[in-house]
Amino acid sequence: MPAGAGRRGLLQGRRLCCQAETPVREEKQSVSTSNLPCWMVEEFVVAEECAPCSNFQSKTTPECGSTGYVEKITCSSSKRNEFKSCRSALMEQHLFWKFEGAVVAVALVFACLVIVRQRLLDRKALEKVRKQIESI
Repeated sequence: MPAGAGRRGLLQGRRLCCQAETPVREEKQSVSTSNLPCWMVEEFVVAEECAPCSNFQSKTTPECGSTGYVEKITCSSSKRNEFKSCRSALMEQHLFWKFEGAVVAVALVFACLVIVRQRLLDRKALEKVRKQIESI
């Protein structure tokens, strides 16, 4: 299914209430989809798997900018070869373990805070008991 198919359905539903402005919106949409990469509007086959960008690719290919990884694809209808930004399994694994480490560190900090707070409250409770015993 093309990328804009769902939007066209919404515009057709809207045509019932305001027919004059709908054709203008559909024209704008068809113009904007022609500027999109082919992999967003048609089916594609991955020609080269996701791999880290080389230094040259990082400087020349804009798709390398967001993740640092790119895969080469071939679009089915237009037969164009393009690059598509991707996320590698290794990068995802590193991000996962960084996140897990941060969660454990935050948990340890708060666990220490709970222990310190509990000891403080225990001391205050003990002092109150001592004062009550002394006043008797």
